[in-house]
Amino acid sequence: MIFTKTAIPEVVIIEPKVFGDQRGYFFESFNQKEFEEHIGQANFVQDNESKSTYGALRGLHFQQPPFAQAKLVRCIQGKVLDVAVDVRKNSPSYGKHITVELSEENKRQLFIPRGFAHGFVTLSKEAVFAYKVDNWYAPEYDSGIIWNDTTLNIDWKINSKEVILSSKDTKLSTFKALETPFIY
Repeated sequence: MIFTKTAIPEVVIIEPKVFGDQRGYFFESFNQKEFEEHIGQANFVQDNESKSTYGALRGLHFQQPPFAQAKLVRCIQGKVLDVAVDVRKNSPSYGKHITVELSEENKRQLFIPRGFAHGFVTLSKEAVFAYKVDNWYAPEYDSGIIWNDTTLNIDWKINSKEVILSSKDTKLSTFKALETPFIY
């Protein structure tokens, strides 16, 4: 596996070594030892999967302590634009974000540590998205930032008229109004 730090060094792109032949392909999607050598210790406790249609935007979400979550995400089918926003006060990258295209073709994964809001938008007809998390889901600790926040100014690579949101995601906070519990 190749581990590449992004402009926000704690957010890491992981690219597998893919072995293909006439039967198809094989790759190792997770290796605890390599993960710990390059990123650090994580104890993933839950795997999640979603299927989304073109334009479905999920995010920007995070859970507040004590149920904060680090995530290891990948797109199994289709293509998404994945976004991580630093919400750790006093961080040198506070309020900054990174975007990474994840697809079934590039087989990239993205590690998003605790203290980051996360979201993605489906850029293909549909996408199957998988994520490992290192803490249990607790809906009462859910928080987030509205996807089209003008302070963050994220380019989602899609026309805003084509974005499909859940009712929950239409009511998320702006970045400026966010009361983040994370301190760098």
